[in-house]
Amino acid sequence: MSATLQSLGNDRDTHVVEDICGYITATPPSSFFLFAGAGSGKTRTLVEVLRRVTGVVKHEAGSQYAERLRSRGQSVRVITYTKNATAVVNGRLGENYLTAVSTIHSFCWELIKDFTEDIRDALLARNAKKLEAAKAHAMSKVRGESDKDRQKYAEIEAKTEEIRNTNAFIYHPDRNTYGSGALSHAEVLEVTAWLIRERPTLQHILEDRHPLILIDESQDTMKGVLDALFELSKNRPGYITLGLLGDHRQRIYPDGHDDLPSHVPEDWARPALQMNHRSQQRIVEFINKIWDADIEGRTQPKTGVPQHPRTEKNGGTVRIFVGDSKKNAAEKIRKEADCALAMAAETASAAWQDGVRGYKTLALEHKLAAKRGNFFNAYYAMDLLDKDAAMPKSNGERTGPAMVRPLLGPMLELAECLQPDGSLNEFAATEVLRRHGALAKVPQASAERQATLDNIHAAVMRFADATSKPGATVQEVLAPVLEGELFEADLRLTQAYGDSSPPPPEPKVRGKEAKEDRRKRGWHALFNTPWREIARYRAYLGGEAELATHQVVKGSEFKHVMVVMDDEEAGGTQFSYDKLFSAEELSPTDRKNVDEGNETTIDRTLRLLYVTCSRAEESLALVLWAKNPNAALDAIKRSEWFSADEVTALK
Repeated sequence: MSATLQSLGNDRDTHVVEDICGYITATPPSSFFLFAGAGSGKTRTLVEVLRRVTGVVKHEAGSQYAERLRSRGQSVRVITYTKNATAVVNGRLGENYLTAVSTIHSFCWELIKDFTEDIRDALLARNAKKLEAAKAHAMSKVRGESDKDRQKYAEIEAKTEEIRNTNAFIYHPDRNTYGSGALSHAEVLEVTAWLIRERPTLQHILEDRHPLILIDESQDTMKGVLDALFELSKNRPGYITLGLLGDHRQRIYPDGHDDLPSHVPEDWARPALQMNHRSQQRIVEFINKIWDADIEGRTQPKTGVPQHPRTEKNGGTVRIFVGDSKKNAAEKIRKEADCALAMAAETASAAWQDGVRGYKTLALEHKLAAKRGNFFNAYYAMDLLDKDAAMPKSNGERTGPAMVRPLLGPMLELAECLQPDGSLNEFAATEVLRRHGALAKVPQASAERQATLDNIHAAVMRFADATSKPGATVQEVLAPVLEGELFEADLRLTQAYGDSSPPPPEPKVRGKEAKEDRRKRGWHALFNTPWREIARYRAYLGGEAELATHQVVKGSEFKHVMVVMDDEEAGGTQFSYDKLFSAEELSPTDRKNVDEGNETTIDRTLRLLYVTCSRAEESLALVLWAKNPNAALDAIKRSEWFSADEVTALK
């Protein structure tokens, strides 16, 4: 079989669509896990399968399956990870009444939103489990329960009472919700998983609506939801068919299973896409070596299918540059520019030349990206205000903390109405004001109307003057917007703006800080942030900046990529390139995790490296700032990932 596939060249995966259609339309149908690596055409495969089993494309078994769906008022459910992914699938699929495509959060809320009492039961069960775990943890300590433990019990019990007294629960899949009955994204997923397991009525509703559920990016899908669906399909064979699509080598969020393939039921079909249509041969060879590496501290298995490049993509460039992490940030940036020039000479591509900047820079963590992108003050403040929302979120939400509205939305749009000479494009500004409701409450009476319009115009001009001021702070730019009530603002923002009291000091012990103290420090940091950083931060959230992290570019591709690895500046604890490249010893915690078979720093970092490097199409430059450059260079030579002429020591 392997020899036959080898002779197929670019057509080695052409059978996969038909294979999957066979699993779905068989009697009884078979659930499956499609292994689809980087650039393998996963979305194309998904869409082609959907076209066949919903009767869009002529297919005998598919047409019969589509007719059964139609006669029963059913549809195929496709669950994606982000709104962008939903838009891509819908865009390629076109109008299709037998397919419903949505994010995991939308799917879950649609399923449970009308079951208020059941949601309450799930939340009470969740809280009871939390309380039990907290008490067990306290009793396991040598000194037993402490006042802090008892305070935690009281908080959980208070939450339980609040849940009992809630008349309605509110949630929005695309943004955070606040107030009485508001559910977080994580709560909705956990509640859905519990209800699928515990409520037969919901199980029947699900199978009556969607006999086939296809889950994209399944490696990052919350393990609780997946496990509940696994159990349902096992208990109701022939009624619910599941199809998982993804690549566990690209798992970047902690929600999913550590090793998804080991959790997929043994009787499932396991098709695989072996082609990489994105990258040149040298890059495909390199990412294959990354995943196949034997590295001290690795516990994740090497399961997966090696990829093959397209026959015409027989080139590609990979280089690694290694320098000392003790260099200051400015020197590192200069050296990275030199690395780009070296890539320009090697590839003869203008994209790497100075001033062109035709390559994408990917960083380890958000803190490093913020420093390199000159928006660290903005990121630091947002992180204090809402750590979860300060970075691109796992559900694809990239709007930043809700409490800073309108800072990251209409204010930036209004600032874009300023022309190079400092004057205001009043037509464009009026459109921004109208779009965001600033003109909705203008009185109809002529005298009052004119006075209100004059006040709005004065506030806009003060805003324009503030943004034009060199070194303007966020507080200075906010003043005319909040005082003139130009846009609707979050109550927390207006209250913080009116609070002139000094912030509390930074805690001496990391993590030992009250939520309100942390938030107050965040407001103080935000108001003192240079205004110019806000646009850079917003561009970063949206993936529009020159520099991004792996969360932002998941699923994206770029012709030329530079991966910057700098543990010192990243300041994180979950990843370590120094450990991956032997520039730092494994910690006792790392070794304990290895002994217990748990996921390790090495596992997470290896996947991160795989994700970032597999974004590149034509050329790839890796820049490693190591604590011990010589040790790193020795490890790189031993790894055989690179040839001798692909490794450069930065002096």
